[in-house]
Amino acid sequence: MSDVNGAVVLVVGASGVLGAELARQLESEGATVVRAGRSAERLSGPDAFLADLTDEAAAAAIVAAAFGAHDRLDGIVIAAGVVAFGPVGEVRDDTLRQLFETNALAPMRLIREAVPHLSASAQGGGKPFVVTLSGIVAESPTAGLAAYSASKAALAAFVQASSRELRRSGIRVLDARPGHIETGLATRAIAGTAPAFPAGLAPEAVAARIVRAIRDDEKDLPSTAF
Repeated sequence: MSDVNGAVVLVVGASGVLGAELARQLESEGATVVRAGRSAERLSGPDAFLADLTDEAAAAAIVAAAFGAHDRLDGIVIAAGVVAFGPVGEVRDDTLRQLFETNALAPMRLIREAVPHLSASAQGGGKPFVVTLSGIVAESPTAGLAAYSASKAALAAFVQASSRELRRSGIRVLDARPGHIETGLATRAIAGTAPAFPAGLAPEAVAARIVRAIRDDEKDLPSTAF
């Protein structure tokens, strides 16, 4: 089992509902949490940094700030994301760009930038980890969510391949693919209007399942795990 107690963990997307809950539960397990998010009003804690993940330089800046705050980094949880709805014939270039920048390219950059610090954690006897949230659409691409599904599937593919590489360095990469979560994200779509969804998963329950997976050294969290 991994000992989260005492670990320094960067939570990206901590100004969102799920990210904030993940940060809170990790802290309750004894982790030192560094938060990053795009909303100053919803960020809290002694180590909190504003970040615009559509900026190519953001990933390096966030990881450097997290490492600089405590001179180590043992884990990174990437819970940031945007969603868009609508038919494929109407999706705009700016929508595609923002979906892939935020949901795929930014997590890839964050993982890349964190690798040296996580490798150092492993060499020092730690059990470093990366957690991503590609979601159920990475398993089952959904009509009306084609571009969103594609951005999340790209992340899932990257994580699946990188996990094989990084395990040789002692870094565990865990992708979580829960179904619809009641975070309000669907009401803040960058394009289109959400259809009527059935009741979703509680953010507290999803966060608890992910934290348990971190603690129990699990290597994958498919949709059936939630």
